[in-house]
Amino acid sequence: MAPGVVLADAGYGVDGAFRAGISALGLDYVVGVQPTLSVWRPGEGPLPPRPWRGKGRPTSLMRRSPEHRPISAKALAQELPSDAWQTIVWREGTNVDLRSRFAAMRIRPASRDYNLTEPRAEEWLLVEWPEGDTEPLKYWLSTLPADTSLEHLVSTAKLRWRIERDYRELKQELGLGHYEGRGWRGFHHHASLCIAAYGFLISQRETIPPSASAAAQSRQKPALPEDYRPRGAADQTRTTRGKLDRDHPTTIDGRPQPKSAPMSVL
Repeated sequence: MAPGVVLADAGYGVDGAFRAGISALGLDYVVGVQPTLSVWRPGEGPLPPRPWRGKGRPTSLMRRSPEHRPISAKALAQELPSDAWQTIVWREGTNVDLRSRFAAMRIRPASRDYNLTEPRAEEWLLVEWPEGDTEPLKYWLSTLPADTSLEHLVSTAKLRWRIERDYRELKQELGLGHYEGRGWRGFHHHASLCIAAYGFLISQRETIPPSASAAAQSRQKPALPEDYRPRGAADQTRTTRGKLDRDHPTTIDGRPQPKSAPMSVL
């Protein structure tokens, strides 16, 4: 299975160590952040270390100055011109299409970068500001490639509703919340079986019109390895009897064993 994009709300996205851990695994993410997130304006970054003056230990840490400091994500969003905002439709709703105004820019997170020797890599800062609201509504950081379109950024960030839907169906329909044990192993087995069952049901649902799409119909099943053997299947390498002997067993001298007389239950 190809790795996807890690999605998380601001409860996880505010943790810089969490974001760094995802990047260390080689995964991309789109995570919610707070409007107070400290960022550098597009094209800016921390100042380089002070030049060594020949005395003391040379410093290697990035620095700031009173005139060169980061700002909050909210303040940066409010500085954007009106033409930076675009109305994006990300999916069909129950009654109408879901749409809002978004803006995205390449920035560097600035949280405690004065303790680093190199500036942080550039990321996407995605901001949602609905029409008519007095201030921006939501913020996301993303490590998707720099050539990612705004439409793709928005559709990926808004995929978290599927996580909430899957979680609700796992609890209500497949019994994820019915586990009453106290051990981690038992809960892990219970959750794994529920998720596997849910994945099977989703794979069946996407083959039934109108949910079936052209991509799902054209999807090919992965080939099984030649030595694959289902769990519980007999080992084909073992020799088997060519014919089943259904006759009565014989005695030592080779004569048929007489049938036993019926016995009364009384």
